[in-house]
Amino acid sequence: MIECNGPNERVKRRYLHELKEKKGRDEASLDAVAKAIDRFEKYSKHRDFKRFHVEQARAFKTHLAAARNARTGEPLSASTVHSTLAALKAFFVWLSQQRGYRARLNISDAEYFNAPSNLSRTATARRYKPCPTVEQVRHDARCHADEQRNRTARPCADRLRASLRRPRYGDCVLQVETCRH
Repeated sequence: MIECNGPNERVKRRYLHELKEKKGRDEASLDAVAKAIDRFEKYSKHRDFKRFHVEQARAFKTHLAAARNARTGEPLSASTVHSTLAALKAFFVWLSQQRGYRARLNISDAEYFNAPSNLSRTATARRYKPCPTVEQVRHDARCHADEQRNRTARPCADRLRASLRRPRYGDCVLQVETCRH
């Protein structure tokens, strides 16, 4: 079994170098992109990128949806699948414009790496942090002694300001803790 493919390794190195130097990506981002490409290569048994076919992308998406996290044994999270597919799509778009690959790959082939829309919505959903209500802030202010009130005036004001914003779906109310006198 082939452990690596020389032309693939060279083109991956060139791509990661361009991401770092031209686009200014940091090491963590480069590691994530390298891992996504490696997952695809392992799935395709290190087949040359010049022999890419859209059926590989379709089958890889199915494989990725069924894959499990090696550490926890749980299915891969929506954000992991989404970021893996996005990295592969960007790679194949870039690859289709490189000398030696233009005749073999079309930019439209990379579109097969699009994540399903419901998965994309789940992966990119904003998670809102809970904030205290006006009553909770008032209760907090009453619980603090005068000397502590000056120290906590700023955080309480910030929490009050945050609590006056319009509540969004998914916000939850914090429980009021009893104060100790």
